Amino acid sequence: MKSGSFKKYGSAPVFGDTSTGTVFDAFVREDGGRLRMDFSWRPKAALAVTFSDDGISWEEPTITLECEPSSGWEQIINRNCVVKRPDGEGYLMWYTGQVWDGGHGKSWIGIAESDDGIHFRRFRKEPVLSPEYGFEKESVMNPFVMYEGGVWRMWYCAGETYEPDAIAYAESKDGICWKKYGDMPIFTCAPENEYEQNRIGACDILPDGDGYIMFYIGYRDIHTACICAARSKDGVTGWRRVPENPLVTPGEGCWDSESCYKPTVVRAPDGTYRLWYNGRTGGCEYIGYATGTIS
Repeated sequence: MKSGSFKKYGSAPVFGDTSTGTVFDAFVREDGGRLRMDFSWRPKAALAVTFSDDGISWEEPTITLECEPSSGWEQIINRNCVVKRPDGEGYLMWYTGQVWDGGHGKSWIGIAESDDGIHFRRFRKEPVLSPEYGFEKESVMNPFVMYEGGVWRMWYCAGETYEPDAIAYAESKDGICWKKYGDMPIFTCAPENEYEQNRIGACDILPDGDGYIMFYIGYRDIHTACICAARSKDGVTGWRRVPENPLVTPGEGCWDSESCYKPTVVRAPDGTYRLWYNGRTGGCEYIGYATGTIS
């Protein structure tokens, strides 16, 4: 696999170490003049948040939502997205609930709310999105949600539970009742590209000029992943991969030597993309940082 076009920061993660254990699938956005990172915290079986002034040095994390096994669909929770309400009164969180039984898993998407952005409570007991179409197989997960033009827009992953293999789209007026965009995904892998021969996964979307740019995971195989990007006029159809792909790739002999997963991106004032991702070597996953531009 060719080297990534983005430049990584240093030779170590910017968040996570042996004391935290695995932290993964971050979601970073500006909040109150600072950077807010929501992430999945595997040893705690919970979702958590941390804050930073520069995107490199992060505070001690705080748990925002814990799993609820009695629900029947939240034996594990992870892969969330937190958005400030349009009226500025509190926050909404969409998250993944999972159940594993004898190596077989299934995933759903749920919703929670918070007044302060730290302490979340479930908005409803049932999932707001469940797998129903053939391509979704047993799982919907990794929600990315934005509010635009009076509509909640969700891009989500679907397919297998160990690693999803397609990206799909849905819309909602209230963030609870979702209408899926047909019975097919909006984005799938392009096997002719070495870096996404096997599948694609979790995405982050940004408005981009007169359209949108999507950062996503490309899998060479089930165990080897990198970060890529594509553009679309409407954020749903006509996706075109950018020539700079892949953006971030595993570093030989480094802490992220086997895979680079789940990008989350903030655009700097100078147009540079600031990108955080979870890198893996063996069973350890931490959060790294990279920057770059896309033509």
